[in-house]
Amino acid sequence: MNIAVSASAIEANRVPQGVPGPEKPSEPAHIVRDDAEALRVAHVLADAFRTEAAERDRTRRRPFAELDAFSQSGLWSINVPKAHGGPGVSYRTLAQVIAIVSAADPSIGQIAQNHLGIVAAIDTVSDDAQKALLFGKVLAGTRFGNAFSESGTPRAADFKTHFVDHGDHVIVHGRKFYATGALLAHLVPIVAVDDQGRPWYAIAERNAPGLSVIDDWSSFGQRTTASGTVILEDVRVEKSHLVPAWKGYERPSANGAIFQVIQAAVDAGIAREALAETVAFVRTKSRPWIDSGLERASDDPHTIAIVGDLTIRLHAAEALLDRAGLALDAAVAAPDAGSVAAAQLAVAEAKVLTTEVALAATNTLFELAGTRSTLDEHNLDRHWRNARTHTLHDPVRWKYAIVGNHALNGVAPPFHAWS
Repeated sequence: MNIAVSASAIEANRVPQGVPGPEKPSEPAHIVRDDAEALRVAHVLADAFRTEAAERDRTRRRPFAELDAFSQSGLWSINVPKAHGGPGVSYRTLAQVIAIVSAADPSIGQIAQNHLGIVAAIDTVSDDAQKALLFGKVLAGTRFGNAFSESGTPRAADFKTHFVDHGDHVIVHGRKFYATGALLAHLVPIVAVDDQGRPWYAIAERNAPGLSVIDDWSSFGQRTTASGTVILEDVRVEKSHLVPAWKGYERPSANGAIFQVIQAAVDAGIAREALAETVAFVRTKSRPWIDSGLERASDDPHTIAIVGDLTIRLHAAEALLDRAGLALDAAVAAPDAGSVAAAQLAVAEAKVLTTEVALAATNTLFELAGTRSTLDEHNLDRHWRNARTHTLHDPVRWKYAIVGNHALNGVAPPFHAWS
């Protein structure tokens, strides 16, 4: 019997293939001098990233050149401590940097999150030799990706990915999803557990044998983060690149809160850009309502009041983000149960308001700008899609409970990587 098989059927049954990783930088990255320079560089990059952000979103074009510019600018090493040759900028400044970049393109801002979080974790848990090795790579321009989360497990903190000790190296096996930045990384930190169930960061070469990054991220928002699947089949990682992540949670540290404040900064950036787009569109393209008797949509008192409300809410969110950065700086400088809990609570409060204003600003944009703002040529819906997608990373409703339980009952926030 002769059976014809269509090309589309063959393609559908084909096993997904991994995508090769990028080349490592040929020249050392710049090292910023201080907080002020970090902010100046962030603004310059944001102006460049904004230019084609809408088109990258529309076509799902990966930000290869943009990411190279970002990491070579020195902004990916800003939290390397001064004692190890880095600028050691404040976390207050780091959050501002991420918000500035994320206003231009939140996918690019999010890609940096796990890299910066890993740098903070290394500073907390690694010995001096490992710090010198890994911070040296970061200062040279090496990008860390992310192979943390897994789909199909009962809870986010449950990991099936594991490694087996082989003397001077380990062998890692597992499967990851939501692997933001792994496709575009030089090194991929993998959360894997040992035979005692303790989590480690096994930092593998991006093109290591057995490590496959599948370009299958299909979310409607944050489209160009390449947050797809990582398959790990007997991947070798040297012991020098095995970071004891579990040590960051056996005593008070700000590690979890640092990851979280960067999430909040991304959302603040999305809200900032959405409000700016709203103002620009209403001023130049929207028509006044027929009953208003006005010549310009920007003179509508109802529109003015709503823009005022959003502006105040954005400024409140940014103020809480700034406050969270200060609390983190205090906790990093002198970590104990009290300072870490204070940082966690401040970050939780910031995350509530940045989430709420990001969703409000990106939704209200269309209400105020009018039907014309929904045209595909403007691609303004990317702001709402990005906000709706990014704010789902952990349920902000639980932040209310954390803050309320502390205020009412004196209960400290839970101590884990999501708090």
